[in-house]
Amino acid sequence: MSSRGRSLVVVGGGVIGLSVAWYARREGFEVTVLERGSPAHDSCSLGNAGMVVPSHFVPLAAPGMVGMGLRSLGNRRSPVYVKPRLDPAFVRWSWNFWRSATRAHVQRSAPVLRDLSLLSRRCYEELAAERGNDFGLEREGLLMLCRTEHALEEEAAAAAHARELGLDARVLDAAGLAALEPGLRTAALGGVHYAQDCHLSPQRFVAGLVRDLEASGARLVWNAEATGWRVEGRRGAERIVALETSAGEFTADEYLLAAGSWSPRTVSGLDLRLPIEAGKGYSVTLPRPRAVPRTCAILVEARIAVTPMQGALRFAGTMELAGLDESIDPERVRAIVEAVPAYYPDFALADFDGLPPWRGLRPCTPDGLPYLGRVRRYRNFSVATGHAMMGLSLAPATGRLLAELLAGRPTSLPLDACAPERFG
Repeated sequence: MSSRGRSLVVVGGGVIGLSVAWYARREGFEVTVLERGSPAHDSCSLGNAGMVVPSHFVPLAAPGMVGMGLRSLGNRRSPVYVKPRLDPAFVRWSWNFWRSATRAHVQRSAPVLRDLSLLSRRCYEELAAERGNDFGLEREGLLMLCRTEHALEEEAAAAAHARELGLDARVLDAAGLAALEPGLRTAALGGVHYAQDCHLSPQRFVAGLVRDLEASGARLVWNAEATGWRVEGRRGAERIVALETSAGEFTADEYLLAAGSWSPRTVSGLDLRLPIEAGKGYSVTLPRPRAVPRTCAILVEARIAVTPMQGALRFAGTMELAGLDESIDPERVRAIVEAVPAYYPDFALADFDGLPPWRGLRPCTPDGLPYLGRVRRYRNFSVATGHAMMGLSLAPATGRLLAELLAGRPTSLPLDACAPERFG
């Protein structure tokens, strides 16, 4: 079936929704993007680390993560912090997370995340070539920097697993790190270099998507929060016929949900359960840093990402499970800042004085895999959400796959493991 002239409503104007809309326009769809925020809205990818990471093939739901969450209770400075609360939805999410956090799940999920990430990297390279690399794609790899022997041993084991999956991972000692980053002194004992990882400017990438969509004739509607769905047809053959929003009613042939952490709330009127927990992350960006690395990096023990961005340097991290809470906890920001000199001795705490912190809510599924695909219950409804910390990393792959699916073509990768209704 040709997509030419068929209409699509995308609910959510973050990097995932915009990427699906961009590729759907390529397939010939008439696209409307509905975003609950204003044109200057701050989505959860704008201030993130800007990394594209095939190296991150281990899902969030992995052995050891439940224990880390339990140890974080009451410790607001912990890299992973669970804010205690008696919320039935969070209790169910936690139960499913605990059930998923097994070695068998990691073994099943690693090839899925690897393939999604490698497809995304190819898409980014194609987009960079087509658009003159206006979003600053840099293919210098990623360094995992370790200050302790224990962390280095664990990262070396992860690198061995990565090589089994066909990824380029090389363990380095301190001299090897210095050779790779001669202009930046580190206090790391060693680390791992993942050559296929890369980084970019998320703000410039998202702005480019918006420009391209508007130039192609797509309609972007701001301040349009979903308030209800109209459904017709008998059970098992139902169709969505309209979406009601604060900006009016919208109709289309196809509807796609890409509302991030707000996805469960957005589909509350439908017979669909999408367990998602908002994982708050923070970042601070130095506009004029003392030194700028060539590669992006992860400060392993502190769980902080470091990314050069057109002369600036961004430090991002933490995972705070506290619901749809967009407030900024200064203590957690301070924990990021105070970790930097421990890895980069040339930086000082005073370098960060007066810098505004950023925060974003990342949509986390109980098993660490995104929700991608059609919903069986509704014949014209699809989902692309739940990417956790991998939204920017997986955005173009998600856009391409969902556009192929909507157009009725075979998808570039199988989506079975990411089925939206896998939790009922």
